Amino acid sequence: MKIISRSNKLYLHFSHNGQMVRKSMKMEDNAKNRIILKKQIIPEIQKRLVMGEFFEKENKYTLDEFAKISFSLHKSKRRELTHISYVESYYLHISPVLGKMHLDNIKRSQLLKWQSDLSQTRAYRTVKFIRTVLMTILEDAYKDELIQKNPLRLVAVPTGDDVIKKQPFSFDEIYSILDNAPESIRAFFAIGFFTGMRTGEIIGLKWSDIDFDKKIIFVRRSIRQGRETLPKTKSSIRDIDLLNVLEPYLIKHKSNALDGSTYLFETYMGEPYRKTDNISSHFWKNILKEQNIEYRNMYQMRHTFASLMISKGENILWVSKTLGHKDSSMTLNVYAQYMPQKDFIHGLGFVR
Repeated sequence: MKIISRSNKLYLHFSHNGQMVRKSMKMEDNAKNRIILKKQIIPEIQKRLVMGEFFEKENKYTLDEFAKISFSLHKSKRRELTHISYVESYYLHISPVLGKMHLDNIKRSQLLKWQSDLSQTRAYRTVKFIRTVLMTILEDAYKDELIQKNPLRLVAVPTGDDVIKKQPFSFDEIYSILDNAPESIRAFFAIGFFTGMRTGEIIGLKWSDIDFDKKIIFVRRSIRQGRETLPKTKSSIRDIDLLNVLEPYLIKHKSNALDGSTYLFETYMGEPYRKTDNISSHFWKNILKEQNIEYRNMYQMRHTFASLMISKGENILWVSKTLGHKDSSMTLNVYAQYMPQKDFIHGLGFVR
């Protein structure tokens, strides 16, 4: 066993069953403590290793069990919506694959496959956020000395090239989706394709936010994690143009709306959608499958709008403002790569 000093604290490093173990002694590095360590503590540890009693039961947490502890440690330091995002992301994307595994059994190869699989179906920034959730949990376990190292640190952070880049929808695909969507939800997809609004902003829309006379849509709220809140950023609070191509969809949707309805999109209970997951699973995925359209998540409606407008030659400042970006450089950096062909644009009839 090797005695190591870090930040004036004593640690023991040793090998057990082919694995390196690092154990804090929670003792200051001084001559007296080193003598105690050598004459009393190390012999006792060696005895307990032989007896199989050194590794205590609490070191056998599953990831699910320790995740609850980690969330409780950080809850008071996070905004409420951030905490909810961490918990939901964990149970949606991490727990089903890794949750039942014991902390000390999670290997780099398993995490590499998990991250790679996630990258096939989720956007780059989403993958990075989910990775951060898992990284925090494993770092807490490491600091509590429940694991000897954080295996996720051995897996490279994904880059934009690691995540499959989905292309914007084509002209035919857009109208195939809209023509085959149920009337109750068709306008939701039309808004996504013809305004670039975020899905949380769309389900947060109220009829009072639509000015048909002035042809303006007021973006004033978003619904995230089941809660109504302000849009994502200060620049996301905005007024956007109601384009001619979108107007008929909204007029039709309004004609079918129940008298006295507040939100554009409400459940059969008369309540606004609290999440877009149900829209995706009940409508979006089915439409794409039935129309034999390559799957992309609903966020790609936003990508499609931005790339169409940029290719059409619209003023980049107008596109940036419509999307709710802080400045036009962000718009170009994110969306300039989605450049459709010229004949793709001419049939769209986008007029403002």
